[in-house]
Amino acid sequence: MTDQPYVIDELISAKAIAARIEALAREIKAEFKDTERLVVVGLLRGSFVFIADLVRELDMTVEVDFVETSSYGNAMESSREVRILKDLRGEIEGRDVLVVEDIVDTGHTLTHVLHLLASRHPAKLRTIALLDKPSRREADVKADWIGFEIPDEFVVGYGIDYAQRNRNLPFIGKVRFVDP
Repeated sequence: MTDQPYVIDELISAKAIAARIEALAREIKAEFKDTERLVVVGLLRGSFVFIADLVRELDMTVEVDFVETSSYGNAMESSREVRILKDLRGEIEGRDVLVVEDIVDTGHTLTHVLHLLASRHPAKLRTIALLDKPSRREADVKADWIGFEIPDEFVVGYGIDYAQRNRNLPFIGKVRFVDP
């Protein structure tokens, strides 16, 4: 409920995020060094800032596409029902694909998207998540690359929202509700 007042405490600074993305990009370039054109698939909407910064660090030819899913709505808890709101525009059969997720929480969204994309027969399918919350995992899934492991806190910023708010923060912050 967004009517309750809250404050945001910085959890991961913008500087730490930038440094981690630089390191992750080096690892990804090594993994896909023989790829002619990498298809980078962002999971909207939370990953849009992360994907923009990540692809700018990849010194290789990339094609960017998006899948939009919904499992939260305006709530703080996942409904565990994953709906595809927007599918890829391009074909991925026989292509190398990197799926970019903002946060792996229960794992249901990433599991659903990976099954969907795997059914389209990419040559290679890898995943990267900016944030990982392993304490909340319900599905057996783990990203190939993880920016930061975080505790079970509700976070916002750097593209991640709470009821469509706070995406524009340059850092990752945890939401703390305060008495009115």
